[in-house]
Amino acid sequence: MAGMRIAVTGASGLVGSALAHDLRRDGHHVVRLVRRAPRTDHEVEWDPHRQWVDAPGLIGCQAVVHLAGAGIADRRWSPARKRELRDSRVLGTAAVAEAVASLDTPPDVLVSGSAIGIYGDTADRRVDEDTPPGHGFLADLCQEWEEAAEPAVEAGIRTAYARTGLVVARAGGAWGRMFPLFRLGLGGRLGSGDQYWSFIALRDEVAALRHIIETESLAGPVNLTAPNPVTNREVTAAMGRVLGRPAALAVPRPALRLALGELSSDVLGSQRVIPQRLLDSGFSFAHPDIDGAIEAAWSNR
Repeated sequence: MAGMRIAVTGASGLVGSALAHDLRRDGHHVVRLVRRAPRTDHEVEWDPHRQWVDAPGLIGCQAVVHLAGAGIADRRWSPARKRELRDSRVLGTAAVAEAVASLDTPPDVLVSGSAIGIYGDTADRRVDEDTPPGHGFLADLCQEWEEAAEPAVEAGIRTAYARTGLVVARAGGAWGRMFPLFRLGLGGRLGSGDQYWSFIALRDEVAALRHIIETESLAGPVNLTAPNPVTNREVTAAMGRVLGRPAALAVPRPALRLALGELSSDVLGSQRVIPQRLLDSGFSFAHPDIDGAIEAAWSNR
């Protein structure tokens, strides 16, 4: 589908900026939602905390991709930070969903961000989109996040929840912090290293979001993870191989809990997530395995 008008929130973030660049390269008109007065016709103002979007600016959009939200792992989870994490997602999603639902001619699809945190700690059990939500702060947050898009669903807009895993990228996210440490030979497993990390290469994340936009059969939850999740121990070994550095260090569980507080439960938790709906819809991964994903990120491919 060439020449579409597509609105994107979170367009300055790791995934959003990569998506916007990819769409523009292919001739699509990308409209960024910004929290200030627009400076060009490529921008639309919104205020997620006030649950307000300049809805007329979305007229003519065939798709809206909503990715905005405060960074989960940016700092410790104080009560105030938890409120910020929730409000930035739930209030923002409600604002976008209500705005698109209010249009006389709404977009064909709303792709609303979510995360595999919705499954909770699944240990070594394989889970897919049919698995019910788990328990804990992140699981509860993700459920509220997805439920906030209900106005779009009720308006008959195809709505997909992009449940993203750990994005392998050099410029940000978990790997953005890991690469410098491993490059210096200071990387190592976290805790026992037996916890599963469900990852996805940035290139595949962008391609999967576009695949959802273009595939009319995809609605509801869609896991955006590579088909071969690996343990943290395997991630550590792969980082050592790709960067050519030893990775023999380990950070014990008590130290992680002391440093990260409640956030350590996310780092030490295990999620073995399978992207069943992407696979069933014919999506092809460029980097289905961890070594390839790390190599692509390290070389910025």
